[in-house]
Amino acid sequence: MLNKAQAIEKTDSQAVNTTGNDLHDPAHIRSLNEKYHDLSVEERIRALYEDFAPEKVMLTSSFAATSAFFLYLFSRIHPQQTVFFIDTGFHFPETLEYKRKLTELYGLKVVDVRAEDWKHDFTVRDQTWKTDPDFCCSINKVEPLEEIKQHYDVWASGLMRWQTDHRASLDIFEVRGGIIKFYPLIDVSKEERDDYIRRHNLPFHPLVFKGYSSIGCVHCTVPGEDRSGRWNNCPKTECGLHL
Repeated sequence: MLNKAQAIEKTDSQAVNTTGNDLHDPAHIRSLNEKYHDLSVEERIRALYEDFAPEKVMLTSSFAATSAFFLYLFSRIHPQQTVFFIDTGFHFPETLEYKRKLTELYGLKVVDVRAEDWKHDFTVRDQTWKTDPDFCCSINKVEPLEEIKQHYDVWASGLMRWQTDHRASLDIFEVRGGIIKFYPLIDVSKEERDDYIRRHNLPFHPLVFKGYSSIGCVHCTVPGEDRSGRWNNCPKTECGLHL
């Protein structure tokens, strides 16, 4: 298991040739989307490591529901890739066990990312998820990743359009929060995802078999279709990482 300092240590000589705002130029993002639209998911991931310096690619996983699909692809195509896991301190025990299983199964290099102890402890005492779930997510999910993001040019994530209305509007590449986001699975249907998982005998998260389709923190997740079980009885549909 790597520690966070090892994961983000970089040298200037490894930087990608085009840096800074050049990468975020709208014309550059349009050209990337045009190039990747007709590629398969596997081809997109391979191309990513040709178009960007591998050490400038950041990958995150929540190890939830069907994360095995996303992680299996990256582990086969670029096994050296570090995987950042945001440990909110409120995960289901089944999620932590699923993380352990996939880490061993695919030989993943996983780095845990956490909020500062005093901030997380405040949300525990305050039960912030009850009164202000956005603030709770900001403390335990969004802020811990901000320090890490600045060391990378592109952030790979497993979002798919069918999951939420917001995600339905996304393309393969976009600039958001000061970094290029890469969604290689964005146009994969739920049926295609599940078929791939079954054909390759990939393990589902154990809570899927108990009716959980989308799995987050214990306090804010109940069984439900797609993301209907997240932030139950609340209009919130995203934790803030992808907004």
